[in-house]
Amino acid sequence: MTTPETVLAHGVGGRQDLPITLPQLVVAAALTLVVTFVALGLLWREPRLDRDAVGGRQVPRWLARLIDAPTFRWALRGLGLLAAGWFCVGLLGGPDTTDNPTAGALYVLLWVGLAPLSLLLGPVWRALNPLRTVHLLATLALRRDRDRGIRELPPGVGLWPAAGTLFGFVWLELVAPDRATLPVITAWLAAYAVVMLVGAALFGAAWFDHADPFETYSSLIGQLAPIGRAADGVLVWRNPLDGIAGLWPRPGLVAVVIVLLGSTMYDSLSNAPAWLRFGQENGLHPAATGSGGLVLVIAAVAVAYLLATAAAARIGRADPADARAVPGEIAHSIVPIAVGYVVAHYYSLLILEGQRTVALLSDPLGTGANWLGTADWEPHTGLVTPSGVATLQITVIILGHLVGTLLAHDRALYLFPRARAVAGQLPLLALMVAYTVGGLLLLYAG
Repeated sequence: MTTPETVLAHGVGGRQDLPITLPQLVVAAALTLVVTFVALGLLWREPRLDRDAVGGRQVPRWLARLIDAPTFRWALRGLGLLAAGWFCVGLLGGPDTTDNPTAGALYVLLWVGLAPLSLLLGPVWRALNPLRTVHLLATLALRRDRDRGIRELPPGVGLWPAAGTLFGFVWLELVAPDRATLPVITAWLAAYAVVMLVGAALFGAAWFDHADPFETYSSLIGQLAPIGRAADGVLVWRNPLDGIAGLWPRPGLVAVVIVLLGSTMYDSLSNAPAWLRFGQENGLHPAATGSGGLVLVIAAVAVAYLLATAAAARIGRADPADARAVPGEIAHSIVPIAVGYVVAHYYSLLILEGQRTVALLSDPLGTGANWLGTADWEPHTGLVTPSGVATLQITVIILGHLVGTLLAHDRALYLFPRARAVAGQLPLLALMVAYTVGGLLLLYAG
């Protein structure tokens, strides 16, 4: 994990906690995907998901008025600024010890906590983002349009900047030396703030949509939320599958989802005994070993994805223009898989270390104060048991791949001639099986 001082693992389950043996689990998971694929081929013959975001049931008017009210939006911005300010108290003035809540606030409450929050409420970080608010306040003070910068954002930039900043964060979280210490966290956050604010000054507020790793992360997961906006901007209750199906291809989208999935898989690998022994015996600096491992795992995930989508386009006999678009068209199917891995890896961490961090946030300066009234909290462990976590991990990983298979199937019915749609999905099925087997083996390798 991000904080080497903590005694908590991402998941407290292990092979000894599984209700069946690991080989049985892997075979069962693979067969589940195959059976699901066959059932979809027989029963799901027409595209059913709303990729144009025209459906959904309008939320009650009072709720829509509340969410869209300027007062409510400014309240959220103020909350984000307040939370960032409190975080900076510990970052800049607190002791550089394990009793400082800074590392837990960044790596657990923000990064891990954003996943379930976005899954329930949508892209919440866009509303809370303190840097976006700082930019807004600056443009108001200067009487400038927040959406206009010094120059136009280059066409086709898409999410490529976000892919880069996202990789920078997962490298910090998983690889960087002394990543739980205040100087390292401060340096990374300072660089992040400079990139975001300078980019916003140059290109306008749209820069955050294209480059902020936390906004991109929250927005992708938020596509699976049961509440969202229809194409006309109206707030609706929706089928989460329709929400994620409405994630249209953009330049860099594939890179973002591959970084998300690959980094989580590397996290499992980095805790495996074989990898730990390799890191100790190869004579390289741990950061060099970790950086190489992170890049290689992400590259392996990317190669598998690109080969599978290229084969799908060829077998499905897509038009040449459609064939080039297949990787981006199928990218949305990777999001629920990545979410499954995030929940599997970080559930116990969020529950246990999250409680500890909230307690520490009551005294960020380490003076013995109890500003938030939480300093005396003791972590409640009732929701985290070895067998319970192991069962949850199995469930969410397999469920994520099943949803991914369903999404890929529905999209293939759009992309390929109907007679070749099922055959064209065979490489995608092989990809899902490979990701599932690889993910389970890595997760329970220890």
